[in-house]
Amino acid sequence: MQILTQLVFSGIALGMIYAVIAFGYQLTFATSDTLNFGQGEALMLGALVGLTLVGWGVNYWLMLPLVCLFGAFQGAVVERIGVRPAIKMKSEFGWIMSTIALGIIFKNVAENVWGRDDLRFPSPLPEAPLKVLGANVLPMELLVIVGAVGMMLAVEFFNRKTIYGKAVVATFNDRDAAKLMGINTGLVITFSYALSSLTASFAGVLIAPLTLTGATMGAVLGLKAFAVAIIGGLTSGMGIIVGGIILGVAETTTGFYLSTGYKDVPGLVLLLIVLAVKPAGLFGKTAIKKV
Repeated sequence: MQILTQLVFSGIALGMIYAVIAFGYQLTFATSDTLNFGQGEALMLGALVGLTLVGWGVNYWLMLPLVCLFGAFQGAVVERIGVRPAIKMKSEFGWIMSTIALGIIFKNVAENVWGRDDLRFPSPLPEAPLKVLGANVLPMELLVIVGAVGMMLAVEFFNRKTIYGKAVVATFNDRDAAKLMGINTGLVITFSYALSSLTASFAGVLIAPLTLTGATMGAVLGLKAFAVAIIGGLTSGMGIIVGGIILGVAETTTGFYLSTGYKDVPGLVLLLIVLAVKPAGLFGKTAIKKV
């Protein structure tokens, strides 16, 4: 039971990282019906920029908001260069190739700036494990859970309680009606991409002390986060959290009880089942259009 508890805690921490990245997918889909397939690269850049700042002597807690600002800028650049032209031309798939291409460019830039070797990110917390329900849990794993939940709650508070957040919600509900009411929907979409990359960069500096940091770290995390978004539902924040936890726990338990070579299988099987049974996701709502 102690081993299982430890695996569950590790799975929840991993799943919350998936959820934060998947939350970024939801933000852009809500305002523009597009997805940033470079989310993994935003996470990677956030981790590497954070590592550089820490190497320059910047305190980890001061580095966090600086990386978030960098992530927001990077996301706004992606929207301006890759997504906005496709939306203006009403290209159905142009934004897909544009975000993928920009992600590859960011990865190549990272390899040339930071190198191809994986780097160690110093932990801001003690590395001695804590006893939680009889299991050994790293303090950084607890910080990942708290930080991920805090980030998502902050975004939800912004959307529900601020005037700018209500503009985002209005754009999500009906973009054309929001535009007629005087809302600058183009700016809202840019903001959603900035917020999306901000959350991914934040996730990068959260998970970096638990793993190795490098130019390739974002590819798998971004893909798994996309699977979480599909499993939970792109229109449901709660679904994304549940989907992330399910995938994270499934990976850690499968990797321990079966083999690390099979740890990716449960998530993919669940994704196929959800797509076959409930394409909108476990908590997603199927859109009904009147014609």
